[in-house]
Amino acid sequence: MIQLKTRLKVADNTGAKEVMVIKVLEGSYKRFGRVGDVFVGAVKKADPHGQVKNHQVVRGVVVRTCKEFRRSTGEYLRFDDNACVLIDIKTKEPIGSAVFGPIAREVKEKGFNKIASLAAEVI
Repeated sequence: MIQLKTRLKVADNTGAKEVMVIKVLEGSYKRFGRVGDVFVGAVKKADPHGQVKNHQVVRGVVVRTCKEFRRSTGEYLRFDDNACVLIDIKTKEPIGSAVFGPIAREVKEKGFNKIASLAAEVI
């Protein structure tokens, strides 16, 4: 579960390395975010020559969480880290051109087909 001040790894090539959550926009009562939810965050660590800079306010989609979640088939899924992909505010398309690591199938089900197609592995 992702909430206020949670720090997430960035799983794309935008130049950001770590993002801190400011507000969860889509989630249960807008307090906790799960896989596929959109949030507003601030970049805490970034490469100096990347597309995004330190302290920039961005939007992102949660693609991996440490807290397990249950699928409708009865299986549970969890990852080793909390990770996100940065998206454009207007088009909801990813800013980067590559997504690193596995992502959950729920991201595609929530309407982020481009993120799922860029990922190396969809679980």
